[in-house]
Amino acid sequence: MLKIGHRGAKGHESENTLISFQKALNMQVDGIELDVHLSADGELMVIHDETIDRTTNGKGFVNKLSLRELKTFQIDDKHQIPMLKEVFDLVNQDCFINIELKSYDAAEKVVSLIEKYVTKKGWKYDRFLVSSFDWNALQQVRFLNEEIPIGILTETDLDLALAFAKFIQAKSIHPYFHLLTKENTAKIQEKGIQVYPWTINEIEDIQKIIAFNVNGIITDFPNRI
Repeated sequence: MLKIGHRGAKGHESENTLISFQKALNMQVDGIELDVHLSADGELMVIHDETIDRTTNGKGFVNKLSLRELKTFQIDDKHQIPMLKEVFDLVNQDCFINIELKSYDAAEKVVSLIEKYVTKKGWKYDRFLVSSFDWNALQQVRFLNEEIPIGILTETDLDLALAFAKFIQAKSIHPYFHLLTKENTAKIQEKGIQVYPWTINEIEDIQKIIAFNVNGIITDFPNRI
């Protein structure tokens, strides 16, 4: 069962920072999960919210600020918002990278960056997994490149997610963990689709979900798995 660090190792370090991703790597994760938005000048920035208000000492929408402006703000007074390529370079294929698209506009740029690392740096496509709640964005990824693994995010409807996953030939479904039972987990896996629930942090919940034989767990505390 795969151990996937949510926003790096969010339970230990500031979320979606290079130090958080390094902490997850130190905990020997199989994968890291992160979020991307586009800056005003079209750069892929690793940040969860559409604004920088919650996680940095600045204010404003990510897509209204340039890369240079975004790099002037700090997370917990010491970390910068990373660019996606900075995370790729840090990870260097030591684990797979689950990129959650937070906007449709980011899809094409993410595909281009993945293709660059595959063709120019010798990375394998299985080192990437692109997920989103915006299924239109996932369709765009699939349209642009049939080899990039795709994960279907859902917090409401597993049956609909399964139908879409089959249609788009997704690798995995990423459900809110409360949606899962042993039975529906097995039903998804019988279709050849893996199950990576999120975000499971309490030991009791982790043990329950492990008993469902999921393929991987997305958690803020990779050391608890």
